[in-house]
Amino acid sequence: MQIMPVPFGHKEQRRRGEGAPDKMWCVRMARVYAGTQWMLKKGVGPRAPSIRTLSMSAHLPSTDPKPVPCTWHLHDKHFELQYGDSCMRFDFVWLRDNCRSNSCHDSEMNQRILDTASVDLNIKPTHVQVDDSTLHLTWPDGHLTDYSLSWLMENSYEGHLKKPQLQVLWNAEVYQRAQVAPVPCQRVLETDEGLRELFDNFLRYGFALVDGVPPTEEDTEHLAQRVSLVREAFLGRCWSVTSDFAGEDVDLTTDSMDSHTGGSSMHEPFSIIVFHCQKHDGVGGRTVLVDGFYAAKQIQQRNPEDWDILQTVPVRHEYIGTEQGIRTHMTTEAPLLSVHPGTQELRMVRYKNIYRCPIVSVPHDVVHRWYQAHRSFTNEVRKPENQLLIELNPGMGSADPPTELHGAATKTDNWRLLHGRETFTGYRRVIGYFLFRDDLLGKARLLGMKV
Repeated sequence: MQIMPVPFGHKEQRRRGEGAPDKMWCVRMARVYAGTQWMLKKGVGPRAPSIRTLSMSAHLPSTDPKPVPCTWHLHDKHFELQYGDSCMRFDFVWLRDNCRSNSCHDSEMNQRILDTASVDLNIKPTHVQVDDSTLHLTWPDGHLTDYSLSWLMENSYEGHLKKPQLQVLWNAEVYQRAQVAPVPCQRVLETDEGLRELFDNFLRYGFALVDGVPPTEEDTEHLAQRVSLVREAFLGRCWSVTSDFAGEDVDLTTDSMDSHTGGSSMHEPFSIIVFHCQKHDGVGGRTVLVDGFYAAKQIQQRNPEDWDILQTVPVRHEYIGTEQGIRTHMTTEAPLLSVHPGTQELRMVRYKNIYRCPIVSVPHDVVHRWYQAHRSFTNEVRKPENQLLIELNPGMGSADPPTELHGAATKTDNWRLLHGRETFTGYRRVIGYFLFRDDLLGKARLLGMKV
């Protein structure tokens, strides 16, 4: 294996392997010229600079950014680049497939042009050059590919693992210490700054509170549509939960509800849920929020075997009921925890014990291990220190910090947070909407957020 030096010179000279000996003189002449222009601007006059002036100008401090040190190795099947403190490895097929030239990629439409199936799986570049900022590749058919080193860093596997995470995992103390204030409804509706603030809270903590929302369906839907497209489901476009004991679900009572995620029996559970209290003439009924990702990470750190069981054993959930006068039967099978197959980052928690079916997908000894892991997760979810209690009341007032809110709506990441409620008295009506995750994330990106 040979470490290749970084050549310099004009782009076309680099293609031919020339130009390195002239770089020193090019740099010196550029500095002389820059120094002369600087002296002229300072009023020295149009006369030719003296030897002393040349010496001074030749040592003027450079304002160019310091190049990031890099070395590279050419292996049999891949290219290895040491760029700064990162060592990145790129398969040759990957480098040809992702070429950004006009004939391979439409930058305006952000679409591939090159047919991936046309790339030789044994392809290898015939010529490689690396300068301060760019990787230059020549392929067997003469095609030229240029990559900026910063683009490679951003799109490498190693770079992907190093990306800073906006997510903040929390228990009640962590969240309260952060003093996250609700975002005023009018600010969200009328300004991009308010919408960005809502997105920031949602992406960091898994939910966002919006204060001062009028207690009507129209105003709640207006706010929901500002954030994302509304997802219609078997509950209808706008769903409501009332304590009139008129249905067959615990939702329609004044009883407490264990913390859970919604839509656990669906192949794609509701991603984002909007809750807004319209009326309550009693007391109690505080909303309980638990960061499921925080609870799962506690399991991973203390007992990795439980973590493995919860993300590998499929569990079936089933819902049979009548909603909006329509009989519904839904079922799906998936692990309690879903993780990214590459980074192992948590993607989703699926936890609603009342709809869970008998486990039939694994042998009996694994079943017992699953029950142990499930107990560990349940214990984390039910710890008082992991539960954030928020009282959502109808009206147009506000409070800070957000422990008792009037006219507030909460937008909750149902793939991350578990929600429940305490017992209450009197009549209460809560309405809500389901939103699409892709639309919310798309709007956040258009506002310049890294998501």
